[in-house]
Amino acid sequence: MKFNKWTMGLAAVGVVSLASAARADETTPKISVVNTALSSTTLSGYVDTAAVFNPGGIADQYSFAKANGFYLNSVDLALDKPQDESPWASGYHVELMFGPDATPGSYTGNGLAGLSSVPIRQAYISLRTPVANSAIDWKVGVFDTIIGYESTTDGANPNYTRSWGYTMEPTTHTGVLGTFKVNDEISFSAGIADTTYTGGYNSGINDGTTSGSLVYPTALGSVALTAPDSWGWAKGATFNAGIVNSPGSSATGATSYYAGITVPTPLSALKVGAAFDYLDEHNSAPGNHANDSAWDAGLYGNFQANDKLSFNLRAEYLDQSNLGGSSFIPIFVAKEAEEVTATVQYNLWANVLSRVEVRWDHAEHGTPFTSNSGYTSDANAFTFALNMIYQF
Repeated sequence: MKFNKWTMGLAAVGVVSLASAARADETTPKISVVNTALSSTTLSGYVDTAAVFNPGGIADQYSFAKANGFYLNSVDLALDKPQDESPWASGYHVELMFGPDATPGSYTGNGLAGLSSVPIRQAYISLRTPVANSAIDWKVGVFDTIIGYESTTDGANPNYTRSWGYTMEPTTHTGVLGTFKVNDEISFSAGIADTTYTGGYNSGINDGTTSGSLVYPTALGSVALTAPDSWGWAKGATFNAGIVNSPGSSATGATSYYAGITVPTPLSALKVGAAFDYLDEHNSAPGNHANDSAWDAGLYGNFQANDKLSFNLRAEYLDQSNLGGSSFIPIFVAKEAEEVTATVQYNLWANVLSRVEVRWDHAEHGTPFTSNSGYTSDANAFTFALNMIYQF
């Protein structure tokens, strides 16, 4: 199957698995050409909706802040002028995201508080610089993070609800990123930027609104490996690893480490994957020398029964036992937790991704999950969801 450049980019950095990318690409219609001064400018996007039910009203309000209701998750609009194949090619990508899910990845505006509500998911200039027999492709502006198994785009993920690992990672960078493709099997990315985190972790680290962000910029780098055709049934397997280091000001900062892999199996319909996230929070403020950390390990499975029907499974283990600094806000009250998510996807209508999902979250200690009333709590939370996304 031939993927578009945006999908290949997400897969190359481990943001999505090739299995989920294939399903998203199969249900996406041809991108429309917009009548502008640049005839090759294209318009694409999606409308993302959901219904959520929590038995007993007990909900996981930490990694998935939706409970008992109907939701418009987001409306996404993207304008693209892709690069051509010339050595000094240029282009651009502008992506606007509206709705509740736009908040984690929205542009903070480099200290301009009035721009905090502008729903800019991405907005960058793409440039190519020839180097030897290859080239460096640049992104200059606002772009998605280069680490992670899952994306801010629901439809690009194997499951509807997001993983604990996703909540530990940065979401958006504002700066410069360069990608060098050695060959079809190896590529490297590196950049310097400001960074925006989501969830309870590091919500203000180096986000362009703090005075230390320009003095202590974020450094980011990753490597992507793809198995060649000579690997037989394992051809197309991907391994991705990356580091995002955000020193922040002299008082606080964070470093995110990520590794992920997606592997085909001898059974052509089955693909498996794994992801590992490690977050190191550092605090050098006087009187507080905490060096807190948390990590998350996830396993993924995808079974493509036919062109329309697929099954996806995710299992995770989260360990926050080393979080102790008073200036840090854990995304989860419990020190240790597990979650299991099962998703059935069936594409009944053209251009519509439809799926049902059940999720179980369990805290090893304590009762962090609260009911809608706030008067009861539990160590377990169950979520049933219906997700429908129209892609255009």
